Amino acid sequence: MRSGTVSVLKIVTPAPTDKAQAAYRVELQPAGLGYGVAGNEDLLSAAAAAGIQAPAACRNGVCEICEATLITGQALNTRNQQTLSEGDRLMMCRTLALTDLKLEIPAIMATANHLPRQYAAKVVDVRSISHDVFRVELKLPRRRDVAFHAGQYLSVILPGEDPCYFSIASSPAAEHIELHIQASPDWVSARKVIDALTSGQDVTVELPNGKACLAAAPDKPLLLVAAGTGFAQMKSLVEFLQETRYSHPVTLFWGVRKHEDMYLRSLAQQWHEDWSNFSFVPVVGDDEDNDWGGHHDQLVRAVLASGADWQNVEVHASGSPTMVYTLMDALLEKGLPVQAFFSDVLEYAPRA
Repeated sequence: MRSGTVSVLKIVTPAPTDKAQAAYRVELQPAGLGYGVAGNEDLLSAAAAAGIQAPAACRNGVCEICEATLITGQALNTRNQQTLSEGDRLMMCRTLALTDLKLEIPAIMATANHLPRQYAAKVVDVRSISHDVFRVELKLPRRRDVAFHAGQYLSVILPGEDPCYFSIASSPAAEHIELHIQASPDWVSARKVIDALTSGQDVTVELPNGKACLAAAPDKPLLLVAAGTGFAQMKSLVEFLQETRYSHPVTLFWGVRKHEDMYLRSLAQQWHEDWSNFSFVPVVGDDEDNDWGGHHDQLVRAVLASGADWQNVEVHASGSPTMVYTLMDALLEKGLPVQAFFSDVLEYAPRA
């Protein structure tokens, strides 16, 4: 058996940004989310930069959609220069922090707190992007009212069939929902989904689902590990992080059995070229018998060889249960805190 090949692109650490020099800390309840804000930055803009989806419309305090209640701390209303204190109502779009703040704003949801709902989705596009992977683009009614976090997934519901689950490959800010569906000729359920999507009729989808996602940009480096079409979930995370101007290093490991299985390799390489703190590590098994177990081991070895500070990193993994648990065991042994490892596998395929 031939050994696989691992291609590694250099990790580049960016220069500090204004975001890294935030003067104060804002905590949002009941979501339990937090973010930094500079002294001259309004609370709404800082939340958006941290990837927190706060409701907003007019951005000048008129619509009152971004209203919150100040629990602790002091802030400044920029419209009338009034100092705000405990119990005062404020509009995040026209408020500056004067101290660390704790705010109550029920409209902001924590990870996995968006309730799944069914929608009739219009199929905008279905195209083959590899020998067995299709890129699907869906349009949802009132897209602005459909909320999900980067990294979550949906189900396609066909009459008389069990739901089929697929990671959302687009960011929460994208106009359309993108899916990557692997549908080889012998995968009956996936072929039925592709047939339904190409029928010209609307399809029923339910979203969002999944706890292995980002409700806000984490304040530490990220390792993203995908096998096969697990890349779809990582694409959502990467696009979300780019939109938030994330300043920590991000490394994407993408493992496949054969070179042709890396269906959007050019996109991952483009991220590396355009985003200074992004690193792409393609891992290709390319074994004569395409031994899947061996490929998993190879992917795990590549992650371990990254030299990450396992006490100060967050890991998101997407792939089969075998790959995910092999990776998790190896990283926990190296000192990764268990609460820093995220995968949907832990939810849908828990260990006995």
